[in-house]
Amino acid sequence: MIPGAEPSVTGVDLRLAYCTLAVHDLGEALGFYRDVLGFEVRDDVQSEGVRWVSVSPPSQPDVQIVFEPPGVDRGASPADRQAIEDLMTKGLLGRLVFVTDDCDAVFEHIEAAGAEVMQEPINQPSGVRDCAFGDPSGNLLYFTQLHGR
Repeated sequence: MIPGAEPSVTGVDLRLAYCTLAVHDLGEALGFYRDVLGFEVRDDVQSEGVRWVSVSPPSQPDVQIVFEPPGVDRGASPADRQAIEDLMTKGLLGRLVFVTDDCDAVFEHIEAAGAEVMQEPINQPSGVRDCAFGDPSGNLLYFTQLHGR
């Protein structure tokens, strides 16, 4: 337990609903996640001059990835926004891991679509086979498969 932290809540069901991913260009992000990965658009919201779009894999409609502009938080200074842009450019900000039954087929499909290959399929000592790509905004996406599946 973390020093000073309260004990965990028991008997309460906690589930992930949303995660956010900073993207430079919403159209490019949609083109990649919807058209290449086959994700479905769940929400498309315009609020206070900012547009947010969420997508999810068809098999997990209740878990949404929300695309937002870098540094959209009202408290972010221009320097903060620039730091976020710099981290995105280096591929050091966003990271998502997806599970698949066929890492090699996923790799071939995404590579054929022209995505930036970060790691070709490889068997890892941890018991998975995985590959990685950069999305159009530099976010790192891993696609992992358990060995023998």
